[in-house]
Amino acid sequence: MIEEITTQLRSHREVMETVERELAPRIAAFAGMLITALGGGKKLLVMGNGGSAADAQHFAAEIVGRFKMERRGLPAVALTTDTSILTAIGNDYGFDAIFRRQVEALADEGDVVVGLSTSGSSRNVYEALALANDRGCITVGLLGRDGGTIRGIVDLELTVPSGDTPRIQEAHITIIHIVCDLVEKGLFA
Repeated sequence: MIEEITTQLRSHREVMETVERELAPRIAAFAGMLITALGGGKKLLVMGNGGSAADAQHFAAEIVGRFKMERRGLPAVALTTDTSILTAIGNDYGFDAIFRRQVEALADEGDVVVGLSTSGSSRNVYEALALANDRGCITVGLLGRDGGTIRGIVDLELTVPSGDTPRIQEAHITIIHIVCDLVEKGLFA
């Protein structure tokens, strides 16, 4: 077991070193986009499926509540949380529409809309981001593998170049934490 633990921790470190080397400027750009948008009265909408849904909720919670700093709440909504909305839209329009319909209802020009997808090709995330683009939102993809279909439609993609879903998710939550820290410092320091 110790050998397996060591192997997994080594894999984690290798992915995080790649994120540091390849994505640091994009992470800074992402934080800058959020600072500008939230500082200008816009909001964050964030979505994903499965573990990425949990990460979306975590992200929104850090923005609305606080990350490390006592400050006022900022507007963020995880589009993954309302079971009545999700099941009504899924039943009436299909699963591919669960996030798109919420973007249609909630997104305004200049809002930041973030999609998390470890495959980079989650159809419901893709559909919502495509609509967000049409509405003049800033779109960001936290992606994995090669970025999939979503990579080509977002304003900013942060693709974790790994085929291992747990490592991708670990990188995504680390990126989210870094961005939350930078947003707080950028708006409230």
